[in-house]
Amino acid sequence: MSRTTSFKLVLLGESAVGKSSLVLRFVRNEFSDFRESTIAAFLTQTVSLDDSTSIKFEIWDTAGQERYKSLAPIYFRNSNAAVIVYDITQASFEKARSWVRELQRQADPSIVIMLVGNKLDLESQRKTPREMGERFAQEEGLLFAEASAKSGDGVEGLFMDIAKKLPLAPPPTRSTQTGPRGVKVANEQEESTTPSACTC
Repeated sequence: MSRTTSFKLVLLGESAVGKSSLVLRFVRNEFSDFRESTIAAFLTQTVSLDDSTSIKFEIWDTAGQERYKSLAPIYFRNSNAAVIVYDITQASFEKARSWVRELQRQADPSIVIMLVGNKLDLESQRKTPREMGERFAQEEGLLFAEASAKSGDGVEGLFMDIAKKLPLAPPPTRSTQTGPRGVKVANEQEESTTPSACTC
C-alpha cells in the first residue's frame, strides 16, 4: 500500500535572495520577476520517491528582513528540513552562513539542511564562486545545490535530494499516526497531492 509521510520544511535567507520564487517554482511551476517581500507563507507539495513512498513537504517560507529575524526560531525549531538560500550575484553568502550557525545552535540536531545558491541564470553576474558554497557545505555536513527559480534549473532536484535524506517512519499501525516534530504517516488516499497555499 502506498504511504505518504509529511515533513515540515522551512526556508531561510536574506531578503530578495529568491526564497519565495524557489518555492513557487517547485509547487506551482510559476515565476514572477516582481514579488513583494514575504512575511510568512505556507504551501505544500508532494513528491514520489518510488511507487509506494511519497513525501509531503509542508513548506514555511519566512521573511528575510532583519526586523523579522527574531521570529525565525518559531518556524525552524520543530522543522525536519531547512533550505538556506543565498543569491550568487549578491553578498548574501555570509548571511547564509549565519543562518546555518543559528540552526546548528537552536534546531533539532537531526534536521536536514540544504544550502542553495539561487539565480544561476545570472551566471555572468556571479559574486560567490560555486566552490565556496560547496566547501562550506562539505565542512558543515550540509546538502548543497545551485538553482534558478527563474529558469527552473535545479529546483525540483534540490527538493528531491532533501526528500531522499529524510528518515521515513515505519509503516503505520492505523490510518494516521503522528511522530516526533510533526511527522505524520498516512495512507495515500487520505493525503491530497494538490499544492495549496495560504498567507499567514
